[in-house]
Amino acid sequence: LQAVTHPDGSLLVIAGAGSGKTRVITARITNLILHQNVFPSQIAALTFTNKAANEMKERIARFLGTHTNLPFIGTF
Repeated sequence: LQAVTHPDGSLLVIAGAGSGKTRVITARITNLILHQNVFPSQIAALTFTNKAANEMKERIARFLGTHTNLPFIGTF
C-alpha cells in the first residue's frame, strides 16, 4: 500500500520472485493516472523481460479500461 500510494517522485521497488512486484507497480501506475493527475506520457516503467513488460501493459489496460494512451512500459 505504501508503494502504491507514495505521493512524491520516483519509486524503486525491489523484492523477490513471486512477491507481487508486478501487482504493486501496475496498481501504482494506475493510481498515478486515475488519482494523482499524472499523464501516461509522463510515466516510464522498466523491467528485465518482454514477458513482464507485456504483462504489465495488459494489467494496466484492464485497470484503465483501454489499450490506448498507455504509459511507456519496456525493458532495459
